[in-house]
Amino acid sequence: MASQLAYKARINSTSSLEKIFNAQEMIASSRIAKARDVALAAKPYSDAIYDAVQALAQHTQISHPIVRKNEDNPRVAVLALTADRGMAGPYTSSIIRETEGLLSRLDDQGKKPELFVYGRRGVTYYKYRGRDVAATWEGNSDAPGVEVAEKISDALLDAYMKPADEGGVSELYIVFTEFINMVVQKVRILRMLPVEIVKVEGEKAKDPEVPAARPLYTFEPSRDEVLDRVLPKYVQSRIHECLLTAAASETASRQNAMHTATDNARSLIDELTRKLNATRQAAITQELTEIIGSADALNNEKE
Repeated sequence: MASQLAYKARINSTSSLEKIFNAQEMIASSRIAKARDVALAAKPYSDAIYDAVQALAQHTQISHPIVRKNEDNPRVAVLALTADRGMAGPYTSSIIRETEGLLSRLDDQGKKPELFVYGRRGVTYYKYRGRDVAATWEGNSDAPGVEVAEKISDALLDAYMKPADEGGVSELYIVFTEFINMVVQKVRILRMLPVEIVKVEGEKAKDPEVPAARPLYTFEPSRDEVLDRVLPKYVQSRIHECLLTAAASETASRQNAMHTATDNARSLIDELTRKLNATRQAAITQELTEIIGSADALNNEKE
């Protein structure tokens, strides 16, 4: 009887968990379409401003922080975009693992990384392990707004524009999860500043004998003033795009994780139910055996 009670208790608790997992899956399913559309809608603007900065850096002689920092400074900033909530499978752990790998590589290169973290899960992880974090942000990791992108970009840009003797950094990296589709989400490392120059030789790099087209640029009112205006917009747009695609990835990862958890819970309930039925049948058989044995003993006494 005790074994039956144990199986019934486990079935009831697993059923409660199955309902929670199913509810979380339904919530994520209702949000993923909007998160995906928002992420895709922000991508064209971010790509356009990135291509414009790439073109300026490649085809003009620019000495500006947006493309290079002249000072010798080993400090670099690393921003990790994690989740506020759990139940998203390996989403946050994958980002933390990639961030730790990046920090180790930077250390091996003789650089001094400073860590910035967005998302309660990542903040808790590094706080528990006593890791120094330059700044943290929390809230709405599955639906980030422009406000949090502005706060993060202002803090990172301020650290980047500071001189080395005032604690500034010379590079900005961001670790986030790119939304590919509902099944695939890929952790990426992006160096935001200075902008990495992608050189293309010839027409789309197909024929090295054909010179690439070189557009002419004029700056009004001045080159430095234009780039000073472009720099914060570029950083904010890139961070905002990363936040949105990370939010879509988090929602998709949560939906997949909760779908798997729901299926596992149902399978466990079926298994426990079979064991409960087997235990009940064994108990009934034992009782019948005892009754028959008792009846035979009484008949033997009468004879």
